Amino acid sequence: MPQSREMAVRGGFWMIMLLAMGVLPFLHAAAEVDSARPNIIFILADDLGWNDVGFHGSAQIPTPNLDALAYSGIILNRYYVNPICTPSRSALMTGKYPIHTGMQHTVLYAMEPRGLPLSEKLLPQYLKDLGYSNHIVGKWHLGHYQLRFTPMQRGFDSHTGFWTGHHHMNDHTAVEHGHWGLDMRRGYDVAYDLHGQYTTHVLGAEAIAIVQGHNKSSPLFLYVAHAAVHSANPYDFLPAPDETVANLGHIENYRRRKFAAMMVELDRTVGSLVDALHARDMLENTIIVFSSDNGGPADGFNDNAASNWPLRGVKNTLWEGGLRAAGFIWSPLLQNVSRVSHQMVQVCDWLPTLYEAAGGNVSALPTDLDGISVWHELSSGAPTRRIEILHNIDDIWGTAALTVGNWKLVKGSHYNRTWDGWYGPAGIRDEKAYALDKLANSPAGKVMEELSLLPTPERITQLRREATVSCGAGAHMASECDPLERPCLYDVESDPCEYNNLAEEHLHILQSLLARLADYNSTAVPPSNLEDDPRGEPQRWNFTWHNFGDEPEPEVLLNEHVD
Repeated sequence: MPQSREMAVRGGFWMIMLLAMGVLPFLHAAAEVDSARPNIIFILADDLGWNDVGFHGSAQIPTPNLDALAYSGIILNRYYVNPICTPSRSALMTGKYPIHTGMQHTVLYAMEPRGLPLSEKLLPQYLKDLGYSNHIVGKWHLGHYQLRFTPMQRGFDSHTGFWTGHHHMNDHTAVEHGHWGLDMRRGYDVAYDLHGQYTTHVLGAEAIAIVQGHNKSSPLFLYVAHAAVHSANPYDFLPAPDETVANLGHIENYRRRKFAAMMVELDRTVGSLVDALHARDMLENTIIVFSSDNGGPADGFNDNAASNWPLRGVKNTLWEGGLRAAGFIWSPLLQNVSRVSHQMVQVCDWLPTLYEAAGGNVSALPTDLDGISVWHELSSGAPTRRIEILHNIDDIWGTAALTVGNWKLVKGSHYNRTWDGWYGPAGIRDEKAYALDKLANSPAGKVMEELSLLPTPERITQLRREATVSCGAGAHMASECDPLERPCLYDVESDPCEYNNLAEEHLHILQSLLARLADYNSTAVPPSNLEDDPRGEPQRWNFTWHNFGDEPEPEVLLNEHVD
């Protein structure tokens, strides 16, 4: 059958099904926009753990708005990112593994005179070619030492947020390498007026303002890159509103309670954004993607309190807990929804996937992209063409990880194996403790209910069970493997918690994956990391993190008394 006819038949089938389900009015609203390109909302949480959302089985942190979207969309249970933020963000923006852009080693620091290579065309630039209006609110972390590396010269029309890797949520300053400086921008200007306003609230309000002011004659790409739930500065690592913290008294550990409060505030902004999109009749032609940028920093790592339970490892490790991200995709444009997907997806896949969803011709994309479009496979539920994922190669630290099918190779270890274990908290696992009524009464839940898209409570319960990783016996039963001595091999389909090293039993598979890893490494470019440049010291720029490479260094008098 010709493809066009097959799509027509498939469309007729789904029209009948949606009519039977009582959602035809919503479909009709979508039909009125005809072939208009969809709006794309990409929400990125910072340092969120696998176990820090309700849809993965824990009832400890209430995330009703995210959960409502997840259950109405597609929960991505085999979705991978890179182990730390700059590499993941570079992969999202370029569609390439970090080894192919020089961004594979640790993060980009605020005083480094470098950025994501200007030779790379980024996701907003591709979407700009399709007529999109592009906006970013929140964290950039891909270079700012010259303005040409910042968002508004890389495809975005506006930016309210910060350039560096973290900041305090109230005073908007970042402490890094012994230096302290303000980091909050509106466009190119320092946003002094936002001092004291909680960052999550600022970003949420800005995202809503963009939606409310958007000219619907063109499609919208809105990238919401939250500061939460990344730790802040040494004087206050987990800043959260006192009232929100007080309402989470069921969490005994105070650090975990503050972390949870940060996440609750993020979730609320998602509900408000969905409300705003619905109020402007934009939801019927919108794609929403939610993702973390890496695994969670658990048990005090980075002075944080995330949880990847029951997965192994933390942020900046190559275990599943550092790589396997909480994520989902939601859209009325998807066909097979309200399901848990076990399709393999990597963060670099979003560029070609969203480009194709936007009506772009993927065959015209550069052939050297590592990402592949999974738009039609996600929509239908068919297996994706992705059968392998390079998690990273870092020759400076001597670490690498690769998954092919159900087999995962882990080589080397960060932190001399200090963070190679399993870390909680497990959270509240009793299904009866999960507040289905709060989900249905959340802003996003109410919108989903109004659009007849929210599954029944019974289906939601089933989806939570399917999205909950269970590994049986505890870590004390694990087959020991020291990746500093020899590579380790795991069947992550049957053993997602990486308890049992199978390298000796499957030596031929191990050798095959090592050879494939060597093939990848032969294509790697050197890491682009540079030493801190003293010109970037914030005290030289009125105590702000600045684009120090663009202009002569100002005259400063440090530690001197001037009469």
